[in-house]
Amino acid sequence: MTTEHDRNGRQPGTGPSSWDPPPAAPPAAPPAASPSVSPSLSPSLSPSVPPPAPPSAVATAEPPAPSATPPSATPPSASPAPHGADPRPPFARRLWRGRPEDPRWARPALLALLLATALLYLWNLSASGYANSFYSAAVQAGSTSWKAFFFGSLDAGNAITVDKPPAALWPMALSVRLFGLSSWAILVPEVIMGVLTVAVVYASVRRRFSPAAGLIAGAVLALTPVAALMFRFNNPDALLALLMALTVHLVVRALEDGRTKWLVWAGVAVGFAFLAKTLQAFLILPPLALLYGICAPVALRKRLGQLALATVALVVSGGWWVAIVELWPASSRPYIGGSQHNSFLELTFGYNGLGRINGDETGSVGGGGGPGGRGGGGMWGETGWDRMFDSEVGGQVSWLLPAALILLVAGVLVTRRARRTDLARASFLAWGGALLMTLAVFSYMAGIFHQYYTVALAPYLAAVVGMGVTVLWEERSRTWASLTLAAAVTATAAWGYVLLHRTPDHLPWLRWLVLIGGLATALGLVFVTRIGRRLAVAVVAAGFVTCLAGPTAYTLSTVDSAHTGSIPTAGPAGAGMRGFGGRGGFPGGGEGMRGGLPGGNQQNGNGFPGGGTGGFPGGGQNGGTAPNGQNGTNGQNGTGGQNGNGLPGGGFPGGGRTGEGGRAGGPGGMGGLLDGANVSAAAKKLLEQDASAYTWAAASIGSQNAASYQLATGKPVMAIGGFNGTDPSPTLAQFQQYVAQGRIHYFISGGGMGGGMGGNGTSAQITSWVEKTFKKVTAGSATFYDLTQKTGTTDSTGTTDSTDSTG
Repeated sequence: MTTEHDRNGRQPGTGPSSWDPPPAAPPAAPPAASPSVSPSLSPSLSPSVPPPAPPSAVATAEPPAPSATPPSATPPSASPAPHGADPRPPFARRLWRGRPEDPRWARPALLALLLATALLYLWNLSASGYANSFYSAAVQAGSTSWKAFFFGSLDAGNAITVDKPPAALWPMALSVRLFGLSSWAILVPEVIMGVLTVAVVYASVRRRFSPAAGLIAGAVLALTPVAALMFRFNNPDALLALLMALTVHLVVRALEDGRTKWLVWAGVAVGFAFLAKTLQAFLILPPLALLYGICAPVALRKRLGQLALATVALVVSGGWWVAIVELWPASSRPYIGGSQHNSFLELTFGYNGLGRINGDETGSVGGGGGPGGRGGGGMWGETGWDRMFDSEVGGQVSWLLPAALILLVAGVLVTRRARRTDLARASFLAWGGALLMTLAVFSYMAGIFHQYYTVALAPYLAAVVGMGVTVLWEERSRTWASLTLAAAVTATAAWGYVLLHRTPDHLPWLRWLVLIGGLATALGLVFVTRIGRRLAVAVVAAGFVTCLAGPTAYTLSTVDSAHTGSIPTAGPAGAGMRGFGGRGGFPGGGEGMRGGLPGGNQQNGNGFPGGGTGGFPGGGQNGGTAPNGQNGTNGQNGTGGQNGNGLPGGGFPGGGRTGEGGRAGGPGGMGGLLDGANVSAAAKKLLEQDASAYTWAAASIGSQNAASYQLATGKPVMAIGGFNGTDPSPTLAQFQQYVAQGRIHYFISGGGMGGGMGGNGTSAQITSWVEKTFKKVTAGSATFYDLTQKTGTTDSTGTTDSTDSTG
């Protein structure tokens, strides 16, 4: 059945029906009109060879006589068959066959792509355990308490929330409710989001261009290293990437026929994306709103009204939860983690909002962070136009970024003469605008920035590559088009060589294969119209292999490795390494942090090697390793680096299985720097004793330490100070009241991101009061304070068998 979609702009399913070189001349007799040839195809997008059929064959408005043209050849301009004329085939057949206008291989190829993506992302999934224990603890809490589920609390006692809205936690928490707490129950929903994102990108690109274009886009997305990382990890970015891709797809659908419902659904998608990661969801709104306001196929007044309705949908879908939280009495809900005044709006526009742009993030690491900048090496790396290509970020996502930028420009130029409502150009502007906007913000944001954020770029980049390649292939008989394709392949090969050279010990032969193969392929593309069919197919195959070889190698390394902690990176060892500061830092090189990296907390593991001067808390001398929290205990001043005093407070939690220097939290990254503790059997047994008699089995400074004990025992553990240990919750008076009411059993010594970062915060005050007031006990190598037993002196000789706990 023919639809407006079939008649508006580029014909769906068109594009390279064959990857052979175009014939030198048109066939002797033009074929009858068929659904694969659109009468309304824009001249700027139609293949140069063969030339258009004579007007009598294509442009006539009269339908062909029944005796001359069989029903299967009815042109798209003909009226659709009446309802009920052709019964719908069974669902299984439609699922396998796909759209009637698609070639028979299209739907099986899509299903194979989705299945391969699922198998790839499921491979070795449980190796990452609970991945980011910060979010896993919140998932565990939400699976046992609906109140914790709704607010996104870190514990079932509802002391404090994560520093994000909870939408990304909800699918995982529901999975754990159904299947029990396990690595697979937490991470499989993320894999499903990855497969759905590939499907959305395919559907959008295929709809305007061709199945081949959709398959290219889907494959590029699936094989992007940072996508393979984050669609197997439990940070909020997986859901965000899915909803952002869906938003662009829905806007493109709205641009087809100007229907309001698609734009409203796009607003709903952005609203729920806001509930996944707050203001990052709004990055792509300016280019998409401007594009629709200019290019939608309806009157201007209606366009403005539709945009207003979409805004209302966004506010309702994203604001309902915010309104409930803000109106809920603060005394009966958990504290909003990441805020300084128990306000989600403050969190949204401060720490998680404008603070990410200007670097003024009260409550973040160091008590407020600081802006980055060219040459200055801010705490989160240098900013600038080349940030996505540097040694910290390049290997995560930028493999095909040079090609995508080339193809985006080419696609816009190809469609420059099309009418205002042309869908092909609108698709380039929608996906390309989202890519450029996100790229610009990531490149210049001075606040907290992690390499894995770049997964947001992957769907946009993949779509642009898929569209650009197929459009230029259609135009390949034109010299400029073949040269542009060759330039894109050359740029990809050269950049792939550079990225692979940054990890010289990982498949050292591959970079030469990519470089030499890419240059040879580019040369073949220049002369693709002059070579035979088989050689042209070989050139195309070689182009795909060389362009995707580098990211595929990094992706395979990613799925074959465990990733834990809060800052994972994709790729092999050495990819994406940096400290909190300049490029090439932690571990082991470059400008580093201007100081020693922190040692472990009091009880958990070793610190990380660093270099330079200045020093963060707990750093060993000469930037070396400081075991067991030397010079880095909470509330004390530690010496770090070579020549500087460390910041007051405790070291970063570097303990446990990823507390040693080097590859923490996954190959080549610093993910384990914000990882939790190893919980011994003795410590687990201690906390589980009489745990049901308390609201919280224990309390600990910072979320990562608390999360480890909560996941090990299944009992609520209060994270004092939230993620960084810097949130003013609970206050000393509140904590004392909880203890007096018998609601907390133990205080876990150590942990946190700094014990208050300055020694005067509430975390440090609580720690000092506990150490002076309650008896110290040990379980294995871990130190606890029994909050049910006061003592005037510290007893450091307690053992697991004699905890002196009165319950």
